This record gives sequence, C-alpha cells and structure tokens, in this order.
Amino acid sequence: MVVYYVYILEVVAKNGRIMYYTGYTNNLYRRWHEHRNGTGAKFCRGKKHIELKYFESYQNRKEAMRRELEIKSFSRQQKKELIKSITIDTN
Repeated sequence: MVVYYVYILEVVAKNGRIMYYTGYTNNLYRRWHEHRNGTGAKFCRGKKHIELKYFESYQNRKEAMRRELEIKSFSRQQKKELIKSITIDTN
C-alpha cells in the first residue's frame, strides 16, 4: 500500500528570511533530499537552509492533496502553530 505525506519545510533565503513550503509526496525522504539538492520545487532552489519541520501521512493521494491545499491556505502563524504541535528530529 502506498502512503502519501503532506509536509512543511522551513526554508531560509540567502537574506535570512524564513519561509515555509508545503507539499505532498509518496516518498518523503527522497522528496526532502530533492529539495535540499536543488532538484525539487523552484521555490527551494538556491536557498541557504532547508529543514523538514512537519509531516502527516495519508492512505490515499486525494486526502493528501486536500490537506496540502488546506495547509497552504493557513496564515504564517497557523503554520508555526502546526509545526509546534509536533517535533521532528532530522539529524
């Protein structure tokens, strides 16, 4: 069975500005590394720092896509609160 993930990356631009990128995938590890290596979304290319901050798992793509759109509509503060609700150790 394929599992889909909705994730939030914290992206730090060269000028130090912190932004959040939300996406979905069926292979979280591969996708995170694509973003970090500059082969993911254009939004993440050339950024100083990219860190996986949050993820959720879903049993089907439709649910993951729906949740991705929902999170993308969140304010910056709502995204921060969602991230605070869970801690991920990526080291």
